[in-house]
Amino acid sequence: MVPAQGNEAASLLQLKLAVGGCTLAGQKAKNEDAIGWQLPEDAHLLTYKGGCFCLADGVSSAEAGQQASEYAVQHFAQEYINTPDSWSVNHSASQLLASINTALYQQSHAYVSDEKGLLCTFSSLIIKSHTAYFFHIGDSRIYLWRQGGITQLTQDHTTKLSENRQFLGRALGMDEQVQWQAGTVALEQDDRFLLCSDGLSDFIDDHKLSALLQPELSTKDVSTQQDLTQLAERLCQLALENGSDDNISVVIVEVQGLSAETLDDYSERLTRLPFLPVLVPGMKVDGYQVEKEIFASSRSHLYLVRDLATDKQWVLKTPSVNFADDHAYIERFIREEWIGLRIAHPNVVQVHRQQRPRTFLYYLLAYVEGETLEQWFARADKPLKPAKAIALVKQIADGLQAFHKLGAVHQDLKPGNIMRRSDGSLVLVDFGSVYVAGLAEIFSPLPQDIALGTASYSDPHYLLGHNSGVQGDVYALATICYELFTGQLPYGPKVEDCQSMRDYQKLRYQHSDQHNPVIPPWFDRALELGVSLDLSQRYSSVSLLMKDLQNPNPLFLQQQVVAKHKTNRLLFWQLMSGFWFATLLLVIWLFLIKKG
Repeated sequence: MVPAQGNEAASLLQLKLAVGGCTLAGQKAKNEDAIGWQLPEDAHLLTYKGGCFCLADGVSSAEAGQQASEYAVQHFAQEYINTPDSWSVNHSASQLLASINTALYQQSHAYVSDEKGLLCTFSSLIIKSHTAYFFHIGDSRIYLWRQGGITQLTQDHTTKLSENRQFLGRALGMDEQVQWQAGTVALEQDDRFLLCSDGLSDFIDDHKLSALLQPELSTKDVSTQQDLTQLAERLCQLALENGSDDNISVVIVEVQGLSAETLDDYSERLTRLPFLPVLVPGMKVDGYQVEKEIFASSRSHLYLVRDLATDKQWVLKTPSVNFADDHAYIERFIREEWIGLRIAHPNVVQVHRQQRPRTFLYYLLAYVEGETLEQWFARADKPLKPAKAIALVKQIADGLQAFHKLGAVHQDLKPGNIMRRSDGSLVLVDFGSVYVAGLAEIFSPLPQDIALGTASYSDPHYLLGHNSGVQGDVYALATICYELFTGQLPYGPKVEDCQSMRDYQKLRYQHSDQHNPVIPPWFDRALELGVSLDLSQRYSSVSLLMKDLQNPNPLFLQQQVVAKHKTNRLLFWQLMSGFWFATLLLVIWLFLIKKG
């Protein structure tokens, strides 16, 4: 993440960009604006991703506007660079805006009791090759200065009630789904772009802005770049002098040179990279030498490779040639890399950002030495000690939550997709079924013919074609926890034979203390709710499940007392009924004897 204030430039061939910015609290007590950018020095990134520049204005009436604007700018600027090279700018930005909006909206709902919310306007400019792409939500603005004239590229998403009253019609985090303005501009040499909050645009008119953005003749030589940061600071100070009573933020981007050719043809070739054939040790691919095959299936292959330039080992994952004509599969494979690049967590395998161009479709992961949790558990002494088992579950939960914080759901969590190192640490290693929340396909029936999960561990709702989102990962985590403590599955082995929800509903949860008598009732109750087929009963998040697995839920203890009381009362009446029945038989017997 580039600091909010500063000045820098990068170049590739003849593409040269410069940027400067400033953000001030102004007359307000705190600054709820945020600015940031990513201007890669790496030629590969600048070629395929371009420069990314962002500005957000927190909605102060929402009370958490500052948090929202900082989150939006930081995540968009950082994660745009990590989107797959083969994705278009529009597709990358759309994915990011949808996931950021979902994250802010969900966090806003966590503040319902405090009447707080995370809302912000957002404007972003991405410059790649010969084109500037802009994306805009709210009433911050993006201007283009060109050859002495200025043009407002964005529209203010506001509704005017009267001369002095208007309200914001769109903002990130306002609704479950967000609409944004998107557009493109063909670049020209010496173009300048201005991103600003309404704390500036409401107090400096366009004519004055145009005059201020005019480069000084003495700075036309690109070898002596104008200090754009000083210009941004001058604009902010002028807005203050003109009576601005809001936060004031400015980002200025200057096009100092254009590349000799466009990237359209190359981008087309990139999305059509050929599939690799089956590899054998000794083969070389783009400077990586194959050492051995790690895994092979009908869907993908994993190889241990060594980078001949650095001598470092990586895992190279390739798609199976069986899917060379399956565009949906290819898109999912490309998305795997993007998801992995977004996540940096000790319990999730790290995807490697490659610096060299690829001639085939593949990506690289960090090499994790060890064995799968499934392999280790098969030979481990059982039952596991409770402290050891819950420590394993906690690591899996931490890795899962790294996905959930970015609005992603795993969908295929199982012991075979979890690696265990020799020191006992666990790492989630497979992203093949992951989807990003905020996209339409997440909470609607899945488009593929079959779900990509595993029958023993995946949520039945998901396997039957209806994604339950985070609750699906809760089900898988609770199932793995149940197995680590008992060695069995919560619904028994017949769960693998179910073909419909009616089949699942015929199954009965097997209380965990039947397999391991040391498990307390409150712990078993948490597991039972974690794998409940009724989504209204199942935990809504991993954190809630883990809370009840690590600390006795008072409600469960109360239910236990009530159940025990009911059991004692039932036993009392059963004994009394038996007593009175025996007394009746005795009276009848005595009566018969006396009569006889």
